[in-house]
Amino acid sequence: MRILYYDCFAGISGDMNLGAMIDLGVDPLFLTEELQKLNIDGFHLEISKDSRRGISGTKATVVIENPDNEKHRHLHHIEELISQSSLSDRVKTNALKIFYLIAEAEAKVHRIDIQRVHFHEVGALDSIADIVGAAICLDYLNVDKVISSPIQLGGGMVKCAHGIMPVPAPATAEIVQHVPVKTGLVQHEATTPTGAAILVALVDEFTDQVNLPIQKIAYGIGQRDISDVPNVLRVYLLESKMELDNTSSEEAMMVECTIDDMNPEWYEFLIQKLFDAGASDVYLTPVVMKKSRPANKLSVLCSRRLLPEIKATIFNHSTSIGLREYSVAKTVLQREEKEIETELGKVRVKVSYYEGKEIHAKPESEDLRKLASQHGLTLNEVEKIIAKSIYNSKYIRKNGFS
Repeated sequence: MRILYYDCFAGISGDMNLGAMIDLGVDPLFLTEELQKLNIDGFHLEISKDSRRGISGTKATVVIENPDNEKHRHLHHIEELISQSSLSDRVKTNALKIFYLIAEAEAKVHRIDIQRVHFHEVGALDSIADIVGAAICLDYLNVDKVISSPIQLGGGMVKCAHGIMPVPAPATAEIVQHVPVKTGLVQHEATTPTGAAILVALVDEFTDQVNLPIQKIAYGIGQRDISDVPNVLRVYLLESKMELDNTSSEEAMMVECTIDDMNPEWYEFLIQKLFDAGASDVYLTPVVMKKSRPANKLSVLCSRRLLPEIKATIFNHSTSIGLREYSVAKTVLQREEKEIETELGKVRVKVSYYEGKEIHAKPESEDLRKLASQHGLTLNEVEKIIAKSIYNSKYIRKNGFS
């Protein structure tokens, strides 16, 4: 298992993140070529070696070539820019996730609709490069999990587009509202809104307890050099070669409630909204409540950082007036998606591994439905044909299909 660990002892900004990722091994030429897929001109990356308080690392600077002509953008401009690019789907999804976090925070602070948010620093070219670059770098590293320490926010006051603000700036405070933070190490803005959104969008778990061997250490150098605390972002690449069972364990949250007074036709919509909010699993269990009333127990599995959104979704889209929540241990098999050719067409297959062997190979049900419609076959007929193709596929070992 490969894990990217952010040690944010001195905070994080977009350019510090790019520098750390390059220092960790991301090819700067690859990053530059991928950023060109946005099809916007007017900026370029400058990469150099630098140091802060004796700590050496990589400094990445997005240079704006003509600042006077730079445009500021709204969220729909950003969506179009990313969606119409030739970047991979994973990069697009992660980049938009970061932008949405910032837009939601700004919209809440200014009490306006999210589409009316006028991106100032964030809509500028350097922040676009920082955010899309973060998604590109994560895709390049191809890690299994991202973990971060509590985020150092800093202290004092900061000058931004709306004037002088306390640290953390209001947008930053909104973004980090439900993750562990620290304050006061330095009297300046240690974590920018962009840096905070990168972490909250991409990190799977926040903890300062790391028990895996460190394979590589890297440093991203910040633009600031005015305090005794080195303005650097430290990242680790952790890799455990001891997990031979191809499983990973992580903390998850279970949220439950019992509902006996809701229109059953609402459940499908509620479940879809919960999955849209990021739930890992959602299911209903028939139960009998007091006075022998039939009811359903709603169970939702999610990460801790998604807990506020999951709870809000349940309260807004069901008749529940109370929830139970508790921590559970979650063990997950290593999985990957492969595409195979069959006599009916291409099919995506999810493959799971345990103890070094492929033990499950499951075709995507959506692909099965499409092929059934295209060829005028039943799902049962399509499934039998695809199962034979999976068994014979050169991509999946015969002892791996079940």
